[in-house]
Amino acid sequence: MKMRKGMKMINQKIVTLLAVFSLFISSCNSTKYLAENERLYDGGKVELKVDTGVANDRKVAFEESLGSMLRPEPNAKILGWRWKLSLWNMGGGPDTTTNFIRRWLRRQGEKPVLLSDVNREYNENLLRNRLENRGFFNASFSSDTSINGKLATVTYYGIPRRIYRINVVKFDIDSTRQIGKDISETRDKSLLRNGKNYNLDVIINERERIDDDLKNQGYYYFSPDNLLVEVDSTIGDHKVNMYVNLKPETSEKSIQPQKIGNIFIYPDYTLNTQGYQRQSRPRNLELFDNNYYIVDRNKTYRRKVLTNHIFFRRGELYNRWNHNQTINHLVNLNTFKFVKNNFEDNPDSTNTLDVYYYLTPLPKKSLRFEVLGKTATVYNGSEANVTWTLRNAFRGFETLTLNAFGGYETQTGGNVNLNSSYYRYGAEVAITWPRLLSPYKWAPSRRYIPRTYLKLGYEFLNRRTAYTLNSTSLNYGYNWKEDDRKQHDLALAEIIYVQPRNVTPEYEAQMDTVPTLRHIIEPQFSFGPNYNFTYTNTMQQEKKHTFYFKGGINLSGNVLGLIQAANIQKGNTKTLFNTVYSQFIKVEGDFRYYMKLSPNSQLASRIMIGTSYSYGNSRSLPYLKQYFTGGPNGLRAFQARSVGPGSSLPENLGRDNFFADQTGDYKLELNTEYRAKIAGFLHWAAFVDAGNIWLQNRDDNKPGGRFSKEFLSELAVGGGAGLRFDFDFLILRTDFAIPFRIPHNTKSDRWVFQDIDFGSGKWRENNLIFNLAIGYPF
Repeated sequence: MKMRKGMKMINQKIVTLLAVFSLFISSCNSTKYLAENERLYDGGKVELKVDTGVANDRKVAFEESLGSMLRPEPNAKILGWRWKLSLWNMGGGPDTTTNFIRRWLRRQGEKPVLLSDVNREYNENLLRNRLENRGFFNASFSSDTSINGKLATVTYYGIPRRIYRINVVKFDIDSTRQIGKDISETRDKSLLRNGKNYNLDVIINERERIDDDLKNQGYYYFSPDNLLVEVDSTIGDHKVNMYVNLKPETSEKSIQPQKIGNIFIYPDYTLNTQGYQRQSRPRNLELFDNNYYIVDRNKTYRRKVLTNHIFFRRGELYNRWNHNQTINHLVNLNTFKFVKNNFEDNPDSTNTLDVYYYLTPLPKKSLRFEVLGKTATVYNGSEANVTWTLRNAFRGFETLTLNAFGGYETQTGGNVNLNSSYYRYGAEVAITWPRLLSPYKWAPSRRYIPRTYLKLGYEFLNRRTAYTLNSTSLNYGYNWKEDDRKQHDLALAEIIYVQPRNVTPEYEAQMDTVPTLRHIIEPQFSFGPNYNFTYTNTMQQEKKHTFYFKGGINLSGNVLGLIQAANIQKGNTKTLFNTVYSQFIKVEGDFRYYMKLSPNSQLASRIMIGTSYSYGNSRSLPYLKQYFTGGPNGLRAFQARSVGPGSSLPENLGRDNFFADQTGDYKLELNTEYRAKIAGFLHWAAFVDAGNIWLQNRDDNKPGGRFSKEFLSELAVGGGAGLRFDFDFLILRTDFAIPFRIPHNTKSDRWVFQDIDFGSGKWRENNLIFNLAIGYPF
C-alpha cells in the first residue's frame, strides 16, 4: 500500500509538472489569442536613401535614432522571447477570470501590440518633422508593411534630400539698451555658426546659452522664451539666414538686472504639512557681517561657518553661479534634510531681490544597522555594522561617526582546510570638518566643499586555528574636488600598527615548511603620508570614449629611516616605540577605458600597475600593504590571493594544513570586458583577465617569484562570461570563469586550452570558478 501511495504521489507530481510546462509552452505562442484577421506588430525600422558619400556607420546610427521614435513600441523581448506577452497569455489573455494568480500574471504582462495599433501616417509625419528639425526641409517619407504569418513589420523609407546650412546670423537687438549690449557681448560664444547645418536643437541650446549668460549678469527674471530666432529659408542655394531678437511682448522687468537686497537665513526651519510659509522678520534682528540676517535663536550653528557657504552679498548683482553654488554647498553639508531658496522683490527698492533660505535640519543623531552576506567559491560569511552619527557635533557642521562591526568567514567547500576561517570585530571613530584645517590659508576651489578628516580604528582578527591580530590605525588628512573630473585625497598622517598574538603550535610548525606564513604574523608598523588623485569623465554618457584614472603614492618611515641610518641588509634595524617600522615607497595606478559601441553595449578595459621599493629598515612591503590578485574583482578565473608571485608554485599544502596568501611587491593586471544589454534589467558580459604579482627581492622559498624581464611570460590569463542584473539602485553580478594560462606550469605548458573539458566533473571542480558580487568589477 505504501508503495502504491508513493507511486500515486509521484505520478501526481509528474502530471502537475507536465501541466505547468504545457501552460508555459502554450503561453510562449505569442499569437495565441489573436483573431483570424489580426496581426502581431513585430516592430518598425527606418531606411534612408542618402548620398553615397555618407559613412555607413553614421547612416545606421541616424536610422536607429529615428527608429527609436516610432510608436507604438512592440512587445518587450528577451532573446527574441516576448516575455511580458507570455505572462499576459499565461494569465488567460482577454479572459476576465477572477482567479487571483491569473489576474496577477495579466497585471505583470502586457497586451499584444497589433498592427492595427500602428498609425503609419502619424509616424511618417513624425519622422519628416524630425528631419526638418535637423535641416532637411524637403524630406519625404513613405512606408510599407510586411506580413509573415501572424507577424507584421513596418518599414519607413525616407529621402532626406539636401540639407540647409546657415548663411549668416544676425543679432537684431537694440544695442542702445543694456540688455542689447550684454547679449551682443556674448556673440563670440554663439552656437550658431556660419556654414553649420540648420538644427532646431542647436537653436534651443543657443537660447538657453544666452539666458545662462544673462542670468550671471543679474537678469533673474529673463527666460529663454523671451528670445526669438527667425529663420529665412527663401534666400536660395539651400541656405538660411537667422535673426536673433527679443519678443515684442517681453516684460520690462525681464530685461532689467536685479541686485541682491536683504539676505535672510532660517537654519532651524521646521517644514509643516502646509509647505513653506513666509516667516515674519523678527524685531531687532542684527545684521551679521554687514550681509546676513540669521534667525537662529538657539545658536545652533556658528554664524561665521554658516555664512562661508552663502555666496550672495548685499548690493551685488544676482548671479546664477552664486545661486547654484550656495544651494550645492548647503545640501552637501550633510546637515539639512531640506534646503529651500526663495527670491522676493524688495518692497523698498526697485530691481532688488530679497533672498530667503529655509533650512530644515536632519536629526542631530541617527543610528544605522546593516547586515551583509558574503559568498565566494568555497567561502561564505556575514558581517554586521552599527553606525551612530552625530551631526553638527561642535556647531560647525562637523560630522562625528562611531562604527562598530563584527563578522565571520568560514570554508564551505574545497579540498583544503584553509586558515581563512575567521571572525573579527572592531570599531572606528571618525570626525569630518567641512573645511580645511590648516595653518596655511589655501582654498583649492570654492565650487566644492573641501573636507578634513580624522579617523581612529581598532580591529581584532581571530583565525581560530592559526593566530590573532590586533590592528590599530590613525588617519588625518584632506580630500577635495578640483572640478567635476578631478579629486584629491591627501592623508598627512597614516599610521598602521598590527601586533600578532596567540600563534598556535600547528601554525608555527607550518612556518618552517612555508616561511611565507611567518611574514603574515610579523608585527607591522608603518607611518607616513599618503596621496591619491582621481580623474574621470565617465559621467559624460553622451561621449563614445570615456576614462577613469586613479593614482597614488604611499610613503612610510622615509625621513626617520634616513636620519637613523637604518639598514636591514647589515642587520641594523631601527625601532620606534620599541617596534621595528617599515620603510618603503609605494606607487600605483588604475587606468580604465570605456568605449561605447552602441546605445546598449560597450567595451570596458582596465590596466592596473603597482610598484614599490622597500629599503633601509625593510626588505619588502608589510603584509597589509602588499599586492595580491585573483578573486571576483581581479583575475576571475582564479581564487582570491591564489596567483603568483611570478612563476612560483602556490603553497597549497593539502588537507588539514594552512594556506599562505600569495602576495608581492609589484603588480600588473589587465582586464577587458564586453558588456551588452539583453532586455530591461538583464545584461550580460564576456571577459578576459590577465595579471600577476612579483617580489622585489629574491626569495629562495619562492623560486621564480622575483620580478624579471620574463614577467610577461609569467602572466596568468583567464576568461569567461556572466549575467548582470541592473536594478539601477543595485547591480548583481554573476561570473563563470576558467583559466587559460597558469604561470606556475612549466614554461612550455602554461597555456591550458588543450585541457579544457567541461564534461569532466573533476576538471570543473578544479577549474570552473563562480563569482557572485555586487557592482561591476571596474
